[in-house]
Amino acid sequence: MNKLLLIWKTKDLRNKIFIVLGLLLLTRVLAHVPIPGIDSSNLKAFFEQSQFFGLLNIFSGGGLTNFSIAMLGVGPYITASIIMQLLTIIMPSLSELSKEGGEAGRTLINQYTRYMTIALTPLQAFGTIRLLQSQGAGSVLGTFTPFQWFITLLSITAGTMLLMWIGEIMSEYDIGNGISLIIFAGIVSQIPSNIGFLKDWYDPTKLPTVLAFVAVIIIVVAGVVLVTEAQRNIPIAYAKRVRGNKLSGGVDTHLPLRLNQAGVIPIIFAISIMLFPAMIAQFFVNAKSAFLANNAQKVIELFSNQGLFYGIVYFVMVMAFTYFYTAVVFNPEEIAENVQKNGGFIPGLRPGGQTADYLSMVLNRITLAGAFFLALIAVLPLFMQGITGTQALTIGGTGLLIVVAVVIEVIKKIEAQLTMHDYEGF
Repeated sequence: MNKLLLIWKTKDLRNKIFIVLGLLLLTRVLAHVPIPGIDSSNLKAFFEQSQFFGLLNIFSGGGLTNFSIAMLGVGPYITASIIMQLLTIIMPSLSELSKEGGEAGRTLINQYTRYMTIALTPLQAFGTIRLLQSQGAGSVLGTFTPFQWFITLLSITAGTMLLMWIGEIMSEYDIGNGISLIIFAGIVSQIPSNIGFLKDWYDPTKLPTVLAFVAVIIIVVAGVVLVTEAQRNIPIAYAKRVRGNKLSGGVDTHLPLRLNQAGVIPIIFAISIMLFPAMIAQFFVNAKSAFLANNAQKVIELFSNQGLFYGIVYFVMVMAFTYFYTAVVFNPEEIAENVQKNGGFIPGLRPGGQTADYLSMVLNRITLAGAFFLALIAVLPLFMQGITGTQALTIGGTGLLIVVAVVIEVIKKIEAQLTMHDYEGF
């Protein structure tokens, strides 16, 4: 309550929070703006029957169920970001721009990401709609004329770019990452309908299942908080130095290495990549070659039915992306160089290469635990559905992880701004 009162009294922080909440409300409005000429009233029942499309609907913020202009959410932007990060590692010119270009370099890379989002959105929209039609929604959506395809793809592209723009504006207010907040709002908006579905599904004989489900939610939330906050402290010592008549240094501190450096980004990356095989295969379903058409259909079934194969690939992808993103955001050589420049060292190790090797070894070990936890949370809905036999009790996985992680990030951002105000007042 004291923190809430402090936020209310701090005028500029209060205004920032209200603006961000207003922008989040605008994203919810966009999720209900229908694409012209499409009757989406019967799509809800279709999405309730498929966990794969239900998960897609969560990340689009409910826009997919409504077949709105925001039906893809920020998915194409996330995909474009993944591609740009891969290109930054592969292409020396982009790598140099990212490392040495400073603010101007990052701005240019962000601009390239936006251009790529514009190119990817129509392709992803076309693949998603064709996938919906092939999986049983064709009778609901009907057959599109060329003009209808043009209007639909144009509307979806406009909606995605508008969401991306709103997300970037929210990030500027430093209350949290705008893209994460949009996904967060989409997940939270589904909770009332999930509760309603659970209410209709429930009867007294299912009380043990519901209690077990609640227990799993509590354990998952506790685990997410624990892993998100966990860190390994590497001791750093600074040698004493004489500058004029002053003695500086000689202090001991630590370098915190987070157990989960990547946050929820690996899960979002994995889901974005996992959508592509089925979408690409959709282009070859009606191929003249029987071999190509049959294999395309098999790929769609493998990545849409969420069986054992899907679960294993999803698990491996999350672990792989955790290591990949950790390598992108944390460079041991750069950290070791910065520590050395400031006159610091890890006791028992030489500054420079030996320190970088040690940091890399420690990071790889702790990332294994963080990656395994993330992957386990990602596939948890599949286990829950197998045990309970219903999709009503699958909220305990990816959605819950993102919600908890985003809430923790927002709290930290707000507390940091409150601390800054305290210093300014002092």
